[in-house]
Amino acid sequence: MESESELVPFPLLPTPIETNYRACTIPYRFPTDNPKKPTRTEIAWLDLFLNSIPSFKKRAESDPTVPDAHVRAEKFAQRYSEILEDMKKDPETHGGPPDCILLCRLREQVLRELGFRDIFKKVKDEENAKAISLFGDVVRLNDVIEDEGKRVESLIRGIFAGNIFDLGSAQLAEVFSKDGMSFLASCQNLVPRPWVIDDLETFKVKWSKKAWKKAVIFVDNSGADIILGILPFARELLRRGTQVIDLTAVSQELAYLASDADLVILEGMGRGIETNLYAQFKCDSLKIGMVKHPEVAQFLGGRLYDCVFKYNEVSS
Repeated sequence: MESESELVPFPLLPTPIETNYRACTIPYRFPTDNPKKPTRTEIAWLDLFLNSIPSFKKRAESDPTVPDAHVRAEKFAQRYSEILEDMKKDPETHGGPPDCILLCRLREQVLRELGFRDIFKKVKDEENAKAISLFGDVVRLNDVIEDEGKRVESLIRGIFAGNIFDLGSAQLAEVFSKDGMSFLASCQNLVPRPWVIDDLETFKVKWSKKAWKKAVIFVDNSGADIILGILPFARELLRRGTQVIDLTAVSQELAYLASDADLVILEGMGRGIETNLYAQFKCDSLKIGMVKHPEVAQFLGGRLYDCVFKYNEVSS
């Protein structure tokens, strides 16, 4: 669901929002840092985005909806690398100092200026078709698990497995294009528990005792991530009597529908870890994501491809 309406504050954030919420988990810089000199953390993230340019350029070159895609893709690579190099020299340029949200926005801005609306559309369509063909099997495998705790753990593992299929991660995009991935195998081959943040046992206890009336789930808009990961979990919530809103933008419609929700779920590395891991809400919340950047793994003190399952309960 997309909306062109004016964006409004998410009603489940504690107020005043200006002092209670910041979409940033990793401290890129501190007040004592020189504003004209990039920090080591900023340099690391600028390098991360620089290293992703070839993968994005390759996707842009094959966009069938853009005339002269090959030429425009080269311009994208040049312009975006220039922006990142500028920020290495002066972090206050281009709306800085840099963080992952700004770097993503600048990348998207350059792509759109050159006529690219969605460089991943073709592969999204292909992966949606594959994921839909597996959906019935995934649901049936979960439905036959009689133990409630084991079933919810299987569904959570499915969310992590779906989150592996991330074409925005340069490393995973290369692995995916070369070898492909098996969703069901991925469910079984997650890094062993305990994960770097692991509230699963606490959540399983709450799951057996507590029924939420309405859940708001923030997800990616295609592929195994939503079809094989989130939708089976959302289906289980529905079976338990929870009303589920599947929305990806904070619009006026979302604010209205979410105002009385008692569970917020943020899924994905960017959404659930890099920006909102420590975000507090007026209701219970789940942050679920796989660690796919070495910089994030180092910050959290975990392993690459480690899992984050963070559950926060708000006293009623």
